[in-house]
Amino acid sequence: MKYSDESIVEILNEAEKLQSIEHLGEKPIRIGGRYYEFVRKAFLDDKVLLWLPDDFEDMSEQARKVKYPYEERPEIIKSDERGAIAFTLNVIDQELEDDWIQELVEGTKAAFKNMNPGHLFYSEGVDEVHGKKVGYLEFKSPGMDGFLYQIMYFFEYEGRTGMGTFSCPYKEYADWKEVAFRIIRDLVVIQEKEGE
Repeated sequence: MKYSDESIVEILNEAEKLQSIEHLGEKPIRIGGRYYEFVRKAFLDDKVLLWLPDDFEDMSEQARKVKYPYEERPEIIKSDERGAIAFTLNVIDQELEDDWIQELVEGTKAAFKNMNPGHLFYSEGVDEVHGKKVGYLEFKSPGMDGFLYQIMYFFEYEGRTGMGTFSCPYKEYADWKEVAFRIIRDLVVIQEKEGE
């Protein structure tokens, strides 16, 4: 079997990306046509740690209103300079325990299907991440400028519901999918010890 120069370069790029994903923050990772450096950032009173591209900034208020038109916008929205690729983080004043995560994932998926049958779900599950259960939904949804690829994830935060999302234009999902899951699977929630 013969390979063209383009297919060899593509295979090498994919192999390089997959190796790099194991070590966010160790060296720049190629995503799409550029390299990103990742840094671990602290949120929610420094109790939630996430690896994010170091050049992702707080989304402007104007862009937040366009991208998240409802009043209950996520508290934290970090995005690229275009506002097209975003990570969000929020705490919802709804009680949650680790043992309820699977039920929350299933209920959220059912609610989304009822609200908008245009959502196409790829995967769902619950992973053990640094001693915490983290539930997730991976799906394609219609947006204002075309389809979006999204991962929504849930975790218990001080007895309440912690929720985050990753979103990007659907045409860029193949570049971002593995990196986004790696970020979610490296989430750290610092818990206070009993009696503190």
